[in-house]
This record gives sequence, structure tokens and C-alpha cells, in this order.
Amino acid sequence: AAGCRMRMLALLCIASLCLGAAWAVPVKEERRKAKELKDDLELYNPDNYDLTLDNYGEIIDLSNYEELYDYGDFAPKVEVGTLAPRPKNPVALPTPGAAAEPMKPQPPSPPASIPAQGLPSCLLCLCIGTSVYCDDADLEHIPLLPPETTYLYARFNRIGAIRASDFTGLKKLKRIDLSSNFISRADADAFHHLSSLQELLLPENRLTALPELPRSIIRLDARLNRIPSAGLRHEAFRDLKQLQFLHLSDNQLDYIPAPLPQSLRSLHLQNNNIQTMHEDTFCDSQDHSQIRRALEDIRLDGNPINLSLFPSAYFCLPRLPTGRF
Repeated sequence: AAGCRMRMLALLCIASLCLGAAWAVPVKEERRKAKELKDDLELYNPDNYDLTLDNYGEIIDLSNYEELYDYGDFAPKVEVGTLAPRPKNPVALPTPGAAAEPMKPQPPSPPASIPAQGLPSCLLCLCIGTSVYCDDADLEHIPLLPPETTYLYARFNRIGAIRASDFTGLKKLKRIDLSSNFISRADADAFHHLSSLQELLLPENRLTALPELPRSIIRLDARLNRIPSAGLRHEAFRDLKQLQFLHLSDNQLDYIPAPLPQSLRSLHLQNNNIQTMHEDTFCDSQDHSQIRRALEDIRLDGNPINLSLFPSAYFCLPRLPTGRF
């Protein structure tokens, strides 16, 4: 009997030890999870995060941001379903236990026809709706575009020239962005026939002359090229009654390309070689009641011109140009 009691006592001790170990495991696990949670909270504490609205400008330089990645248009939304649609002519499934009939060979279906006019650009680029995205596609020339193209983005390529035939028939084209290519030549009539074109973006190329522009143009950006004043047609911007943004900074211009349309809001000519201006460059010297309310942004800094030598040239402007006085 004494031996039996001893065995029972030993079994009870072993059982208590097992239960203690079993309880210890979840307790240790809970403590480990609590410590990890505390560490995560300290890591993501807003007080420890360096990037705040107060020092955002110190960490990220916004001064040279020129909308190089701005896709202003929005692609149409595509709804994706979770279930495939039911077939129009469903094939009856065999009932359980029925003998399976041998499959009859089906003749191969002819390949779907692809419209030839949309094939080249949509194979090389990304076509979404009426927008064609050809950024960084290693292109050496502008591909054949679908006739419905409205927006073209072909930045960061190796395009060297713009031909008049590149945009033939594209009556709906509103924006062309060819930033950061190797374009050194553009045919004089490359854009003139584009009656819907509103934005032409050609910064960071090698142009030495500007082609004729359509009267529908609102924004022209040809910064960081090699355009001298001789590369502009005589009175190139007079008849562009809708032009609002004219950016020709970092070129080789010798003078301000007057006359400028009354619609102009922003004129950027900094970092050229402009040394003088005429008293009628911005205002009509014969009409002292004139006020050009739209033209609020004129940049002439980085030029050798001394703006204080032409005090009568700014009487119609809402604010003085930016530059050296």
C-alpha cells in the first residue's frame, strides 16, 4: 500500500510539472508579443519620424520640380468583375454515371484582326483609352499613333527629329510631351495642322529653332534647349490668342520675343542672353491707360539685362518682372 501511495505521489508531481510547463509557454509567448508591440509603437511614433510638414522642404527639394511626371489626363476606369460571364451556348455537362462521349476535334478559330493603324504604338507603348504612354521606351522616332490619340507622352527616349508626317491626321491631339529626348530638328509644319493642340512640351532637348505653332496652343514649354533669337520666326507669338504659358528659359535668346499676346499669363525667359528691351515690349507706349492684368509672372533673372534702365516698360503690368534692377 505504501508503494502504491508513493507511485501515486510521483504521478501527481509529474502531472503538476507538465501543467506548469504548459502554462509557462503561452505566458512567455504573450510577453514576447507584448514586447514586440511596444517596440513597433516606438518605431512608428510620430515624434520619432523625421519627415514632417515643418521640415518637408528641407528633405525634398521642390524648387526644380517642373511637372515632369504629371499625367494631367485621367484614364477611364475599368471595372473588373470577380466572375466570368455565362457563355451564350453552354455545353451540357455529362450526368454522373453516364459514359463520356469522345471529344470531337474542333477546327482552329481564325486569329482576331487587329487594326493596322493602332498596332505599332500600342505594341511599343501603353495605350489606355485615347492616351498613349511611351516614356522610357528606347524610341528613336515617334511611332505611328492611333487616329483617336488625344494625349501623347514620349519622354526620356532617344528621338532625334520631329517630322511633319509624324502627326498627320491626328485632329484630336491635345497634348504632346517629348521632354528629355535628343530632338535637334523639327519640321516647320510639324504641329501647324494640329487644330486641337493645347500643350506642347519640349524641354531638355537640342532644338535650335521652333516650328510654326497652331493657334489653339495654350502652353509652350521649350526650356533647356539651344534656341537663339534667330531660331524664332518673326513675330512668332503675335497671333496665338490663346497662349497663356510661354517658357523659354535656359536657351540662347538675345531679346524678348515681342509682340506678346494679351492672353499671356506666364513668361519665363531666365538664363538667356537678353541685354535690352523696347518700351513697347509689354505695354503700348501710346496708351497709358492700358492694364495687362493677365501677365503676372515674368522671369528675366539670369540675363545680363538691367531692368532699372527701362522704367517706362512696365507701367501696364500688375507687378514688376523678376530680375536685376
